[in-house]
Amino acid sequence: MNLEVKNKSAYIENLYWRYATKKFNTAKEVQEKDFEKILESLQLSASSYGLQPYEIFVIKDQETREKLRTAAWNQSQITDSSYLIVFANYSKIEESHIDNYLDNIAKTRKKSREDLAGMEKMLKNTILAMSAEEQQIWASKQTYIALGNLLSATANFRIDACPMEGFDNKLFDEILGLDKMNLTSSVIATIGYRSEDDLLQYQEKVRKNRADLFHFI
Repeated sequence: MNLEVKNKSAYIENLYWRYATKKFNTAKEVQEKDFEKILESLQLSASSYGLQPYEIFVIKDQETREKLRTAAWNQSQITDSSYLIVFANYSKIEESHIDNYLDNIAKTRKKSREDLAGMEKMLKNTILAMSAEEQQIWASKQTYIALGNLLSATANFRIDACPMEGFDNKLFDEILGLDKMNLTSSVIATIGYRSEDDLLQYQEKVRKNRADLFHFI
C-alpha cells in the first residue's frame, strides 16, 4: 500500500486494502464475535421501502459446501473460506411479506396498523402489481445492496471476502431446498482470511479514474 493511501481516512484505506479474495487461509478462522458484527451489518442493510425481500443463508457445514462447490465450477473459495453466504430473494413477493413488514414497523415504532394504512396501500399497489419477472428482478437488486454492505463491513473489520456470481443458481436452489421455500439464490459471498499465496493481494487496485467515472451537472 503506497504512502498516499496510508494518509487517507481509515475507511478509505480499508477499501484500498480489500480485494476479491481468491485463495483463503484454511488455518485461520473468522472468530464468532467478529462474524456477529458482519451479521449485524447485513441486518442493517438498506433496501427499497425497507422491505428486505430476501433471506440470507450462512453455510458452515462442510458437506453441504462440498456439494455447492460442484455447482460453482469447483471454485476453492466455497469450501476454504470460514463462511459461505448465500443471498436468496423471494421468487414471488406475497401479500403476507408486506403484512409482516408492516406488523414489524407497528411493533417497533409503537404504531397501530391503521396508522400505516397509507403505506400499506402504496406498497401493495406498487409491489403486487409487478409481474413475476419484474418482482424477481427488483428483489434480486435488493440482495446486491446487502452484498455491497457486506463488502464494506468486512473491509472495515479487516476480514476478507469474495463476491461471486459464478455459480449455477438452479443447482444451489436444489441443494439448499430454496425452490421449496419460495426463494432463489441471487448472489453469494465467501468470508475468511486471505492466504499469503493469493497473488492478487499484491497487485495495485485498478479502477476508473474520476474523469471517466463521475459526471457533475
